[in-house]
Amino acid sequence: MRVLIDECVDPRVKAIFTGHECTTVHDEGWDTLEDGPLLALAQQQFDVLITIDGNIEFQQNIPKLQMGIIVAHVAKNRLVHYQALQRDLLEAVETIQAGQLVHVPATPT
Repeated sequence: MRVLIDECVDPRVKAIFTGHECTTVHDEGWDTLEDGPLLALAQQQFDVLITIDGNIEFQQNIPKLQMGIIVAHVAKNRLVHYQALQRDLLEAVETIQAGQLVHVPATPT
């Protein structure tokens, strides 16, 4: 899968997505883009976006996207917290579909 790491996520998180093509919003030079234009560009080149922005699902029309979005729920935006979720994050990346949003870890409903 082609994975894009949002600018709000610790960029070292790239290291936990072994076996996947992974880059950051910063690496792409898209730091200044708002979410709408960012997603419009990203869906042309990536399969999934990893973010910690829990509001993205209320601000964007996710089902219309040609990529999936994973919202990582971490205590702090530090690599060690993402590493604790590595198995769940990798599973989400490997199973997510276009137009789908997945919370990791899943929030109780």
